[in-house]
Amino acid sequence: MGDWKNRLIAVLVPLPSLIFFLFFLNRFKSVASISNSVNFWGWCARHPLLLANLLFFINIDVIFWLIGLIQSKHWLIDLYWTVIPPMLAGYYAFFPLAVSDPVRSAVVIALTCLWSIRLTHSYFRREQWRWGEREDWRFHDLRKKHGGNWWWISFFAVYLSQQVFLIGICLPVYAVHSSEKGWDGWDAIASGICVGGIAIAGFADTQLYRYMEKNRSLETIGEAPVLNLETGLWRYSRHPNYLGEQLWWWGLALFGWNCGQGWTAIGAALNSLCLAYVTVLVERRMLEKKSRAEAYRLYQRTTSVWIPWFKNSKIKSH
Repeated sequence: MGDWKNRLIAVLVPLPSLIFFLFFLNRFKSVASISNSVNFWGWCARHPLLLANLLFFINIDVIFWLIGLIQSKHWLIDLYWTVIPPMLAGYYAFFPLAVSDPVRSAVVIALTCLWSIRLTHSYFRREQWRWGEREDWRFHDLRKKHGGNWWWISFFAVYLSQQVFLIGICLPVYAVHSSEKGWDGWDAIASGICVGGIAIAGFADTQLYRYMEKNRSLETIGEAPVLNLETGLWRYSRHPNYLGEQLWWWGLALFGWNCGQGWTAIGAALNSLCLAYVTVLVERRMLEKKSRAEAYRLYQRTTSVWIPWFKNSKIKSH
């Protein structure tokens, strides 16, 4: 019953922003109608980034947060992390004042949807196709750390911070729909980087999933688990999934730079800093597991963190 309730919540929760945007588009069917409007609606039409932040704040920061408080778990933001970028891409593409090269716009939207499909599938596969069964382990740890103050700290730690990251990393999509510059070689390079990032992250996540499934199977028959995943992409990088994500977002940033708005790469830079911190947290968590701490330390000494490289075979276990 809980799974169906969460599915219903997930489907209905973006409706306030969707209804608002459709009503907004109906009001402004031409550029002339925008220039003649000096009220709230005119302000919205002239400030797409500010409007995006306003809708995010109300619909996600506030509404998602209230639902999380009621359910005592913040799971919606993880699910919507995978679909907000294509939603923002559609928002920027259909905004009344949007201008773009049609080829670049179509490619960027298609790539963003491809990225979203891959990550959404990975999310549900990891969650065993259950909706809202649990919240991110980092939120769970913060809940235990902050105790009675978590109810208000969660608004900033889980939602307001995600607004900065999600709006930030999607800034290149805004740039794409703010420039009529024609498609060129840099766009082709950016496309290749994006596709490469999606592919690497997809293969890495699939290899990780199979590794975890194998260990679950070994556990059911009473056999010892495989301590570390050191095959496939994980043989050459300790976090190839994070590498793939980095390539995707920096490839997207290259589109923004090629449109003459290099400042939009700030989102990719912030995301890289965030993933660097998350990498530290993940590795610290692995070392807390006494059964695999020694094996993981050896893995750290022999295997590159992000950039794939050959193992250092000269290092031996002590």
